[in-house]
Amino acid sequence: MELQSGVSKAGNQWKKQEYVMETLDSYPRKVKFDFFGDRADQYPLEVGDVITLSYDIESREFNGRWYTDIRGFKAMKEDPNMAGAAPAPYQPAGAPAPAPADAGMPAPPPIDQPPFDQGGVGDDLPF
Repeated sequence: MELQSGVSKAGNQWKKQEYVMETLDSYPRKVKFDFFGDRADQYPLEVGDVITLSYDIESREFNGRWYTDIRGFKAMKEDPNMAGAAPAPYQPAGAPAPAPADAGMPAPPPIDQPPFDQGGVGDDLPF
């Protein structure tokens, strides 16, 4: 979409670049997101780019209605030949990397747990 820019009530310059991306899921979805401020120039994207987007979701209320924005803060261009590949699973920062399945270690023994009680009289859940 076209670059939007202006001056805030406080007199500060601002700019926003909006994009619409299509996910690579089994049932693709279109999602509008934007880059605000300096990031609008930092991450120029073209039609057909395959990206991994890092984003925040922000909601705000105005005149009794709620509006939600997806605000991008980083876009990494990916190899278009890898578009059908599954993304790497989420790994929290500082977490140890998972060991490969064929690391030569035996599988851990199963944990003995009592069966789940599915109708106990002492159930205090409200549903």
